[in-house]
Amino acid sequence: MQQHDLRPNPGAKKDRKRIGRGNGSGQGTTAGKGTKGQKARGGVRRGFEGGQLPIMKRMPFKRGFKNPFRVEYAIVNVGRLEELALEGLIDQLALARAGVVDLDRPLKILGEGELTRPIQVRANKVSAGARAKIEAVGGSIELIDAEQAAPPDEDRSDGHGADTTTDQ
Repeated sequence: MQQHDLRPNPGAKKDRKRIGRGNGSGQGTTAGKGTKGQKARGGVRRGFEGGQLPIMKRMPFKRGFKNPFRVEYAIVNVGRLEELALEGLIDQLALARAGVVDLDRPLKILGEGELTRPIQVRANKVSAGARAKIEAVGGSIELIDAEQAAPPDEDRSDGHGADTTTDQ
């Protein structure tokens, strides 16, 4: 086979439709647009509803923007941590077992309330006021990433966990 022997497969290359080039072409007179009417003459713009008031004007309250990347946090105040009197490391799993937060959202600690004892906190975010109150009584804070925030499946309390342990 030589380079000059190469051809596309039969039917792979089609001539374009030449509209409005006489009746002999099969697309003359009305140029394939049927007879009369709005679509035959020019066309309609996007959102046109035949003269009826368009939906974007009928429903002005539907304006705006909802950010699909917004992160909703499970919020706990330091005063609530004091009330719970949890011992050891206070993380999302411990708070979920106490019935304070759900495991489906990342955890954020806010600074409302008072703290009298040192606590160890592990959360995704901590406000400046909460950080000051926790460190003022001798506590410690560990920040974690969103990927680390979700506990392993076998620790979840919903009963649908899978064994995901690996040998290291």
